[in-house]
Amino acid sequence: MDCWKGAASHSWIYPTVIICANGFFTTMRPSESFLTPYLTGPDKNLTIEEVTNEILPVWTYSYLALLFPVFLLTDYVRYKPVLLLQGISLILTWLLLLFAHGVVAMQLVEFFYGMVTATEVAYYAYIYSVVSTQHYQRVTSYCRSVTLVAATVAAVLGQLLVSLAHVSYFYLNAITLASVSLALLCAFFLPMPQRSMFFHRKDAPEPLPGPDKGPAAGAAHGPWSCREERSPDAAAGGPSPQPQAGNSRPHRHTLSVLLQLGRDLRDCYGSRPLLYWSLWWALATAGFNQVVNYVQVLWDFRAPSHSSPAYNGAVEAIATFLGSATSMAVGYVKVNWDLSGELALGVFSALDAGSLLLMHFTDNIWACYAGYLAFKACYMLLITIATFQIAVNLSMERYALMFGFNNFVALVIQTILTVVVVDSRGLGLDISTQFLIYGSYFTVIAGIFLIRSMYTIISIKCRNTSVAAESTAL
Repeated sequence: MDCWKGAASHSWIYPTVIICANGFFTTMRPSESFLTPYLTGPDKNLTIEEVTNEILPVWTYSYLALLFPVFLLTDYVRYKPVLLLQGISLILTWLLLLFAHGVVAMQLVEFFYGMVTATEVAYYAYIYSVVSTQHYQRVTSYCRSVTLVAATVAAVLGQLLVSLAHVSYFYLNAITLASVSLALLCAFFLPMPQRSMFFHRKDAPEPLPGPDKGPAAGAAHGPWSCREERSPDAAAGGPSPQPQAGNSRPHRHTLSVLLQLGRDLRDCYGSRPLLYWSLWWALATAGFNQVVNYVQVLWDFRAPSHSSPAYNGAVEAIATFLGSATSMAVGYVKVNWDLSGELALGVFSALDAGSLLLMHFTDNIWACYAGYLAFKACYMLLITIATFQIAVNLSMERYALMFGFNNFVALVIQTILTVVVVDSRGLGLDISTQFLIYGSYFTVIAGIFLIRSMYTIISIKCRNTSVAAESTAL
């Protein structure tokens, strides 16, 4: 009996190890830092204009089209099938990169990569469905850390192979194909979850499962609770129990889940602090994704890879390290974010804007590298603060919902930027002018939050002065 209990208490270890292995091999892609030099080099022989204005925008469009249906599908089929779909999409992406040629083939690559990014939600959601709540913090740390390590290893390995071993970009992509194939293999060994956050919850009337079967959904705060404010439906007792099997019950249950999701969004965005943090999240993430997607094109424009050495991998490795360092630093800074949060959003967004404008106005590749490092470090610092500020006020289910919706809004904004600024059917601007637009975009974000922070600080000071005057008069 004691042996059985010991095995049950450690049952979280197996799925954690497998999902971390899956995350490591999925992220360990040494060729990714050199995508633009590969496409514009002798292997694919595409022009910089074709890559910028015709190929890369397809990723944004496919990601937007797939994000919401994949989000619902992920929860409905309980994660593992979507992780398998992600692995298959990754393999198809790199098979096409290796052996296909032409603009249309590379657009198909971007479509499958859009599928990959749309399915990333399954990676973090999976582990919460197979481990108990007492292990959430630990497994979250493991899952996030392993992807960070993998990204750093991939960037360093890619740079070393290119600079020291003079390995061609083709063989870097072959190494990446081997890595993502191992990721798919790992996904096959994942245990199938018995529950999910929305469609397959374990509601209160059911007995709590043992540690080896994961937590009951919402055990700490109720399945739909928002710590800051609860909706009337949630306060009245939460959602109704899952319907029994029947011809029309599954359809009605799906509809009730969608209606409940809508009510949850209304309740959480009704909180003004959450609304402001989410607004910055959506605006800044749209700009960040756009910069990351096209920065290699700018580097290749400033220092053509066919005539000068490329240090993309080294820059990405340093950027990842700086991002993790600034994210970690947030945990040790004692600041009243309710008071100073908007000011921080404004100040660091201004630094982001300055970094992007530097990348536009300079012709020096090293200045471009430095601008990118500063830009990514500032963004990672702020997104960590925003994530914490939103998560601390929400239950797990509502956090997942807001996370998904914020990213969906960011993707809509990014799509608008792509259509207007990048796509050949829009303005089709050259890469240097694009970064002028992105710098101006972050300048607007900085202005919004600096003005808002000044208003907040002045309002609080006036309120405190008024209270002090009243107490003196008494």
